[in-house]
Amino acid sequence: MVETAPAWPLRLRGSADPEGVWRSRREDGGARAVRGERRSSRGHERRPQLPPPRALAGLFVWRLRNIGARQIPSRFVHLYHVASNRLITFQYFNFLKRMYVTQCNKDLSQRAKPKSDSIVSPFHELQQLDQEKKVVHKISSVSPVHQSWSEMSSRNELREMKPAAETEDSVIPGGAESKEDRQWKEMKLRLDDLPGILARLSKIKLTALVVSTASAGFAMAPVPFELTCFLLASLGTGLASCAANSINQFFEVPFDSNMNRTKNRPLVRGQISPLLAVCFAASCGIPGIALLALGVNPLTGALGAFNIFLYTCCYTPLKRMSIANTWVGAVVGAIPPVMGWTAATGSLDAGALLLGGILYSWQFPHFNALSWGLREDYSRGGYCMMSVTHPGLCRRVALRHCLALIGLSAAAPVLNITTWTFPVISLPINLYISYLGFRFYRDADRSSSRKLFFCSLWHLPMLLLVMFTCKKSVLEKEDKGELRGGSHEMAMEIRLP
Repeated sequence: MVETAPAWPLRLRGSADPEGVWRSRREDGGARAVRGERRSSRGHERRPQLPPPRALAGLFVWRLRNIGARQIPSRFVHLYHVASNRLITFQYFNFLKRMYVTQCNKDLSQRAKPKSDSIVSPFHELQQLDQEKKVVHKISSVSPVHQSWSEMSSRNELREMKPAAETEDSVIPGGAESKEDRQWKEMKLRLDDLPGILARLSKIKLTALVVSTASAGFAMAPVPFELTCFLLASLGTGLASCAANSINQFFEVPFDSNMNRTKNRPLVRGQISPLLAVCFAASCGIPGIALLALGVNPLTGALGAFNIFLYTCCYTPLKRMSIANTWVGAVVGAIPPVMGWTAATGSLDAGALLLGGILYSWQFPHFNALSWGLREDYSRGGYCMMSVTHPGLCRRVALRHCLALIGLSAAAPVLNITTWTFPVISLPINLYISYLGFRFYRDADRSSSRKLFFCSLWHLPMLLLVMFTCKKSVLEKEDKGELRGGSHEMAMEIRLP
């Protein structure tokens, strides 16, 4: 019995060949030779047959199912993304329509309708009439018995007509006033309001702080106290500060109008003209520098003039350019106590530099804490402040200078300005402001910044007062031979208790 070769085996599942088909040999000369040898040796075997068409169709369907099960979902997702990206949205359709209209009709222009006057409701008018109308009740005298009824009726009609006339008269001015309030009015300057306006123009509170620090520098000088020189130095320093603040407001009018903190300044509101502001600054600055240079000494006058220049020509433009304005402003604030010291002694000593250093370091926690709560205002006004552009640096600088106040207080007895009790007594208040500076550095919120700012307001006066009480007397310096000028009799006049 002759053995027949099995049909072409189909391995559809679990096969190494995914198609499950036994492939034919190469159809070249070598392959034919091999077949001839097989045919000669195995002539009784039949030639292999091709798989039937049904098997091929099944393989094709299985292949499609196997590939489609893996790729069709991902292709559907891809097609969905492509379709969604190419769809025209409603907003894009409106944009295309506007572009078409503007390109086809180039003569079209947007016309703004004039705003109609707001119609006041009757209820609001009645409220205004109730506020403006004042009714005066009078007690009428008792009419005699023999008075006729006609006279009484005529009097009653007159009483009713008077209130009606009063209400008619009051309605017309009320409407006129309401219209006038809605219209632009020219600001008129009164002489009664001028002192208050000039006080706000010169920043009277800041000027008072500058004069107080200059007075502290004069009082800390190791020379006898002279009342005339003290008054001239205080007056000249105050006038110089008024001039610098007025020029500063003159330059910053367009920027102050964008800030809630400064939008009510006189120049912003138009209460005074810029020419009047410049004239006021000149009338304060020239006499102030003349008093300091001629009435006190040229060194103090030169420091006052330099401070005005530094504040108006360096600090003011730098506020919109770089955060270095904070350091320049700290130098401006450190000069007044130096001016007080030079007004008393006529020279720049280590004590003057120490007082200037204390004021220099104190201004960083004071101003950085203040500017932290005004970051929105400063950014709206276009000012380049550390709290806006470098908030981390703002907090670090405030903490560093809080700690620097401890070191500067310890340097006072080393420079023979105060006794050694001053660092000890000032240590608690310096530690407290340093603690608040650390809280501000750690928390970085409005609460910690407000606490640090309000602490700085009482910290400086208290520190200067403690420094003055611990000041070395002139007699002690005279005994040690450290007093530069003056006789022993002048030193006896200011012996401290």
